[in-house]
Amino acid sequence: MSTAILTGQPVPGSSIEGDLRSLGFDVRVAADAAEAETLLAGVPGEERVALVDARFVGHVHALRLGLTDPRFPLAAIPGAVTAQPAGRQALTRAMARENSADGGTTLVDSLAGRILTALDADGADVHRPELGSLVATVPADPQARNEARQAVADVDDEAVRLKSAVKSRDGFFTTYCISPYSRYIARWCARRGLTPNQVTTASLLTALIAAACAATGTRGGFVAAGVLLIASFVLDCTDGQLARYSLQYSTLGAWLDATFDRAKEYAYYAGLALGAARGGDDVWALALGAMVLQTCRHVVDFSFNEANHDATANTSPTAALSDKLDSVGWTVWVRRMIVLPIGERWAMIAVLTAATTPRITFYALLIGCAFAATYTTAGRVLRSLTRKARRTDRAAGALADLADSGPLAQGVAEALKKPARRLPGFATPAVALLGCVAVVLTAALTGFGGPWPIVAALAYALTSGLAVARPLKGALDWLVPPFLRAAEYGTVLVLAARADVNGALPAAFGLVGAVAYHHYDTVYRIRGNAGAPPAWLVRSIGGHEGRTLLVTVLAALLTASQFTVALTALAVAVALVVLVESIRFWVSAGAPAVHDEGEPA
Repeated sequence: MSTAILTGQPVPGSSIEGDLRSLGFDVRVAADAAEAETLLAGVPGEERVALVDARFVGHVHALRLGLTDPRFPLAAIPGAVTAQPAGRQALTRAMARENSADGGTTLVDSLAGRILTALDADGADVHRPELGSLVATVPADPQARNEARQAVADVDDEAVRLKSAVKSRDGFFTTYCISPYSRYIARWCARRGLTPNQVTTASLLTALIAAACAATGTRGGFVAAGVLLIASFVLDCTDGQLARYSLQYSTLGAWLDATFDRAKEYAYYAGLALGAARGGDDVWALALGAMVLQTCRHVVDFSFNEANHDATANTSPTAALSDKLDSVGWTVWVRRMIVLPIGERWAMIAVLTAATTPRITFYALLIGCAFAATYTTAGRVLRSLTRKARRTDRAAGALADLADSGPLAQGVAEALKKPARRLPGFATPAVALLGCVAVVLTAALTGFGGPWPIVAALAYALTSGLAVARPLKGALDWLVPPFLRAAEYGTVLVLAARADVNGALPAAFGLVGAVAYHHYDTVYRIRGNAGAPPAWLVRSIGGHEGRTLLVTVLAALLTASQFTVALTALAVAVALVVLVESIRFWVSAGAPAVHDEGEPA
């Protein structure tokens, strides 16, 4: 139970007490500042507490946004301030100072406002939600009160709440084909007590059933798979809208939301490949290629955003042109669609699954994703080259964490730290690209089981170590993690394809999926300011260069059939270690509540 302390002279006919109770607050009334301080001290430290001016007039949803969002230790709207346990000390300190200033005996008709001023003076991070057309005010006289009440009546609180449940920035398909009705599904779920986590789980189960239908290899199964994939996406939109509608954010929900989208999509790829195999068409290489390409696209997005997260002097004529294009309505939607965000991508996959074959579906997916990757990466490279930005140590640290360097690369980096400082700025991504191309091409151009991929993998360990030997603050250093991902995933893909035995590519699919999960997990920890996964985890699974070298050694020492078994065992081992640590972290009390409201994935 949360507690709200009403301060100031009560107003006849005010609905504030009922509004607060409807939001789950136990309401108490303070006659003066001293009593307010006493009531505040009596609220258990593990509960939320709010100070609300009794004269407050506003929408219930304004109170909900200001006083119930679990993501912020301190929050405020006009006439009300709230603190969760993490913010209680700051609130108590501000209250004590205000009482000592006025003796604690005056009426507290302006206490909430004075406390907020004191918090700001202390440098406390107080969240102030964007209210838009919602009303939240403390009228000074009866006339102002009547005007405020009329303003409340003029705005439909529920309509604003439904609209705000939808992401402000989303893809065309999601905006016009899903959100117009999924928001009502979210409201239906909220009124029946369903949680976002339950809806997220339902979306995952629906996608897994879709994958199972695709795996049947029948036309009926493909049609059912396409329909269920769209249904899964509707639920995927609904869970986020439900979280925003009811402000039900949680650390577990953050983890589920961050990982299930990728699990659903990649499981569906596997289902399509299994279905094609039942029909005599082996498309596992295409399925794995699609997963590699899509994951590398995401790493480009993550790395670029982290590199520029808190950069100073972050201006660019290219960015200015992009902002100018965004002012023209139709260009906004064209640019959002051509990057093939999740809505457009899943819609395309669903339609092609139902109407064509898995091979055609994967060809279209690869072509579309390759074009989107080229478009976005070229634009970001151009922005980086024309941008005058100074990147921070935090950005460099985030890119180093995204690199996922193991003991070999870290040892090389330490040994080459001084020589690396003398290299020109463009050398860092160039070295990473050189190592990537060398190891993948060598695996592709030599026969399976030869020693040359091992030599290339050793050279790759050297180049990747050199690439991270100095802080990644250069204009294009954000390209290093994507190049490293492409090298590792591409090597596994090529060697499995060269093995040319049943089961090799599915085993490689499982291994890349397990490693990709580890890399996504790293991203969302960094976004939540929780740091990278523990060093022991990175060491235990070898780092990107260690796994690449191990796979090339296995290919050289084992027969193709034995190699398949070894890949399967490696995939299981990596998945178990990574999942156990990830689950432990994300269900712990210290995990961040990460909710991605940025670019559609």
